[in-house]
Amino acid sequence: MTDPVRSRAINSPLGPLTLFEESGALTVVEFGRGPDKDDTPLLRAAEDQLHAYFDGRLETFDLPLDPPGSEFQKAVCRAMLAIPYGQTRTYGDLARDLGSVARAVGGACGRNPIPIIIPCHRVLGAGGRMTGFSGGTGVDTKRALLRLEGALLM
Repeated sequence: MTDPVRSRAINSPLGPLTLFEESGALTVVEFGRGPDKDDTPLLRAAEDQLHAYFDGRLETFDLPLDPPGSEFQKAVCRAMLAIPYGQTRTYGDLARDLGSVARAVGGACGRNPIPIIIPCHRVLGAGGRMTGFSGGTGVDTKRALLRLEGALLM
């Protein structure tokens, strides 16, 4: 028998976010307000850490994560987690590290189930080109996160 999925909706500077926990790990962060029915230590910790991040007091999240997806998607998530706060890499950089191609990495980034915490916003197109972002208001949200981290100064 699997543990039930628990969720908690929170407010953020980017609009409402809904956090999902299963089996003691954060599995999804969705943009928008979803069910706000659970109050678990992990969901409270995730909320606290997200608020600290948005306030500029946290650079590295310390939460158990279990993003759903294929082994390749999970490898891309691990590669994104290795990108330091305030820095960026390109899809091509990650593809070289993973022995893959940029298009496949881009697809996996676009399916990142735990945005912000798994920092897909730190991954840019070739030459530092600003490319899509699946959450919030798309590229504008990506820019806002990069500005918050000091990686984008305009």
